[in-house]
Order: sequence, then C-alpha cells, then structure tokens
Amino acid sequence: MEILGLSTSPSSGGAYALILSERSGNRRLPIIIGSFEAQAIALELENIKPPRPMTHDLLKNMILSFNAEIEYIHVNQLSEGTFYAQIVLDNNGDTIELDARPSDAIAVAVRFNSDIYVSKDVLQEAGISTDPEDESANKSNLKVENKVPPKKGLSRLEELNEELAKAIERENYEKAAEIRDTIQKLKSN
Repeated sequence: MEILGLSTSPSSGGAYALILSERSGNRRLPIIIGSFEAQAIALELENIKPPRPMTHDLLKNMILSFNAEIEYIHVNQLSEGTFYAQIVLDNNGDTIELDARPSDAIAVAVRFNSDIYVSKDVLQEAGISTDPEDESANKSNLKVENKVPPKKGLSRLEELNEELAKAIERENYEKAAEIRDTIQKLKSN
C-alpha cells in the first residue's frame, strides 16, 4: 500500500482520514487518525523538518541507535471498528514485532521509507473499491432492475449503498468509511 493522502472535514472533530491505496489494485483504505499523527505523517511526506525532533523522529533515532531497521508495517487486524498494526523490525538479524496503532506505525514507516502492508481480511472488510468498471457494472445492473416500477422508496441499506457510491465518487473517504461502518452494522443485525 502507499499513502494517497490525508483528509479532514469540519465535522470530524479534529480527526483525519489517512487514505492508503493499493499499489497494484483499485482499493483504498481510509483509517481515522488523530491530528497529531496526521501532522507527523504530513510533515515527513512534505520533507518539512521541525527545529526539534517530534515523537516519531525520536522513535526513529532510538531504533537506529540500536542498529535496527524497520522492515515493514503490517495493518493486520480490524476489530469493532479499531485497526491494529505491527511494526516489524530487523535488529542484527533478529526479527522483532511490535504492536502499534496504525497511525503511529505509519508515521514511523514514512521516516524509514518502509513498506506498508494491509492484510487481505482487513482490506476486504474495510477497503473501498475505486474501479470505474465496478461502478458501471453496478449502475447497469440497477438500470435493468429499475425497468420494473420501483417500490415505495429504497430500503435503508439501499440508501446507504447509494450514499457510499456518491461519497467515493466525490473522494470523501472519511464519509465513505462512516457509511461503510453503518452498512456493516446493519448487515450484522
């Protein structure tokens, strides 16, 4: 995965959506993160060096002082709406796996230019497809179904799926993530 960008909205209460994108695919993964972590990621991506080391810079310096390197970051689990990650380090040939929040893991990974991986299960559950062919196939299927007079309004799930498609089209991934979570809750009931 690679970092596509960071997004925020006035209604987010200071939270940001970190958008990861498949390198050879069409799915994106929005992860809601705090403003401090978003700032730490943005500063590094823009090559802006603050006058004093920030927390993630300190972590990088500590890792390097022990002659270790970050091999990769792995967003490996999604449980009850919370993402989990591991930082995988190489310390003189020994592999060390550290539990971390994805936002912190990615803030450190960008400082090492490390790869970011997301498990297939997490991407399947929380990823958002951006393939225009998928969208056109879905729209053509809807057109065929709409030849029959529609019933009195759409179900809540149908409404949410339409809102999700619109949010993705507008690249409002934070909203898309919220809608996706609501859809998952409806489907589990």
